[in-house]
Formats: sequence, C-alpha cells, structure tokens
Amino acid sequence: MEELKENGFDNSQKELDAGAMFVLKSKGSWVHCGYHLTNSIAAPVLLSLPFALGLLGWVGGVLCLTLAALVTFYAYNLLSLVLEHHANQGRRLLRFRDMATDILGPGWGKYFVGPLQLGICFGIVIASTLLGGQSLKFIYLLANPNGEMKLYHFIIMFGSVVLVLAQMPSFHSLRHINLISLLLCLAYSACAAAGSVNIGYSKDAPRRDYSVKGSEKDRIFGTFNAISIIATAYASGIIPEIQATIAPPVQGKMFKGLCVCYSVIALTYFSVGISGYWAFGNQAQGTILANFMGVDKPLLPTWFLVITNAFAVTQVLAVTLVYLQPTNEVFENKFADPKMEQFSTRNIIPRLIFRSLSVIVGTFFAAMLPFFGDLMALFGAFGCIPLDFILPMIFYNVTFKPSKRGLIFWINSVIVAASLVLVGVGSIASVRQIVLDAKTYRLFANM
Repeated sequence: MEELKENGFDNSQKELDAGAMFVLKSKGSWVHCGYHLTNSIAAPVLLSLPFALGLLGWVGGVLCLTLAALVTFYAYNLLSLVLEHHANQGRRLLRFRDMATDILGPGWGKYFVGPLQLGICFGIVIASTLLGGQSLKFIYLLANPNGEMKLYHFIIMFGSVVLVLAQMPSFHSLRHINLISLLLCLAYSACAAAGSVNIGYSKDAPRRDYSVKGSEKDRIFGTFNAISIIATAYASGIIPEIQATIAPPVQGKMFKGLCVCYSVIALTYFSVGISGYWAFGNQAQGTILANFMGVDKPLLPTWFLVITNAFAVTQVLAVTLVYLQPTNEVFENKFADPKMEQFSTRNIIPRLIFRSLSVIVGTFFAAMLPFFGDLMALFGAFGCIPLDFILPMIFYNVTFKPSKRGLIFWINSVIVAASLVLVGVGSIASVRQIVLDAKTYRLFANM
C-alpha cells in the first residue's frame, strides 16, 4: 500500500499491475500534463502544414486547420470527462485499452484498441527516428556539402541517444524534457515563420501561385491527403495515458493542460502554415525547411538553417520518448514484478533488455525503410482518426447516454460519421500515393 501511495494512487485502486505502478505514475500536476500533451501533439510534422494548405487553397486550408483544432480539443475534453467520471466512481482508467474494455467490452480493448494504439505509437517512434536521422544529415550537409556519410549512419546516431534516454523510468520523469520540448517547438516554429516571411519579402522571393495544382482526380486525392496530414498533425493517441500521470484528484486538471497545449498549437500551427503557404504558394514542399534550401542555393543563411534544424531534431528526440511510453508500459506489465521495488535488480534487468530491444528494432526499421512517411500517412488514416476523432465520441455517448434529441449526441454522431468517411477515403488516397512512389522505394536508401 505504501508503494501505491508513493506512486500517486489512492485506496480505490487496489491491485495495480507493474505497468501502471512503474510507468504511469500518477504524480504530476496539470502543468506537467500540459507539457506532455504539447509534446504528444505539437511535433515537427507541423512543418508540413504549408504543403497541406497548398493542396487545399487558402479557404479550404485555413478552414480545415481551424476545424481540426476545434474537433480535437472537443474530443480530448470528452475523453477527459469520461475518465473523470470513472475516477469519481472509484475506478480510475489509466490506458486507452482500459477505457475500451470497460466501456465497450473486453474484445474491444484486447483485439482492437490496444493493438491499434501500440502499432500507431511504435510507428511514430520509427518515423521520428527516421526524421531525426534526416535532420542530422541535413545539418551535416550544410556544414560539409560533399560529405559521404549515409542516412543510416545518422539514424543510428539518433537511435543511440534514444537508447540511453529510453531508460528513464516513468512517463512522469519526462516532465522536464517535455518542458524543454515545448520551448523548442516554439523556437523552431518561430524560425520557420520568420524565415518564410523573410523570403517572401526578399528579392529572391519565388513566384507565388495559390491555385490548387493538378487534374480534377489529383485535386480530389490531394484534398484527402491534406486532410490526413492535418488530422495527423493534431493527433495524440495517448490521451488516457497522459491523464494517468496526473495526481488525484484529477477533476478539471486535464482541461487546464489542454489549454496550455492548444495555446502552443494556436501560436505554432497557424503561424507556420499561413506564413509558409503565403511565401511559397502551391510550391510548398513536404516540409517548409526544404523550400528554404532553394533551387541553386539556400535562401537563408546557413547558420539560421542549422539552428532551426537543431531545434527540430532535439524536439523529435523528446517526441520519440513520449511515444515509447505505451510500449514501455506493456513490457513493464508483462515482465516486471509489482510486488518488488521498481529499481530492484529483478525489475531493472528486464526493463533494460526490453526497452533497449524496442529502440534497436525501431532504429533498424527507420534505417531500412526511409520511405516510412508514406506508410505513416496510411497508418494515420486508419489509426489516428479512429483513436482521436471517433472513439472519444463513442465513449462519451455510451458512458453518459445523452438524449438522442440533444445537440451533443448529434454533434458526436456527425463527427463519427464524417471521420469514418475520412478513414475510408484517406486510406485509399494513402495507398494510391504509396503505389505512385513505389518506383523510388529501396531498402536502406540514402534519401
């Protein structure tokens, strides 16, 4: 019982597994929750927002950016209310799969939500490791344009740092790293926006065209690709696990944390998306930093590009650590002994082995599949949208049973229906893009 109290759990939670006790320690404040939330959502994928706006145009782009912010803020608050409701009834749910099991039935948690969440989170770990390696290589080439080091060298370097930091014992122990990550997000977003504005007003400013390119079919698929990018940019997939880090009582704390998170999102997403699209129009590339390199020479000073990428790659490191937590929790649950001390030899050895193995596997796949971004678009379509746009509405309706004549029931139902359409069409659009890019795929490619 003393161990439970030290970890922030009350008497209502009688028998906790090692994953809950050691990884999801409920010891944080709403401020810490805000750090975790920001780091789980506001990641360097926001640098692709100008590209998404280029596929949608001004009106469609800004509208989708705003709607996604409103819908996800609403959805995450619904999840929080459901979690608070169960906590008030004496059963605090700590994981997404716990929610699905308790609300929808055991099969939903064990066979759908649990595997889906783990797959998405580990996919993000792989994608983040790849992005970290690409950013390190970009910095290297800025300093040494004729350098011969390959992409996989930098992926291994990045993975090596993750390997060390992955041994941090709990989600709560990342709170200071996530505060630094929040500041870094603000820093590289400010650099990206300032760089776009500077280029837009310079003599080297590119000719701007704000029309949506391509045939009618290309524009339709491009629209759904852009919506998938924006939806993924706002996705978290670990809201219950983040709320689990809050010390009881949890009432109202998640809302404050979300306010911190979405204040950062409002500053970064809209500034980067709008300034980047304004500067480059429909020529905006997959990441705005690629536009900064120009055609023949960089459009901004080398030192500025190095600093911006350094900020981004450091934040990617923190994002990788956050999305390792669901995997860490499963390993702890399976292989640790909750009746022994967290830092006993019995628990430290399996923790070291299995966390290291997960990082090594993620690094290997990042090096082997440098085109993983295309696959993540597909995973985002049928993974992130169900977890962040569909399940919160279903959980709320099943738990609170709002009147079918009421506004909340119909808002939730419309969001679920629209999201299901996005899952279907977004998956088709992602598969189409994979097929189009397949001719460039090569294992361990030096991209």
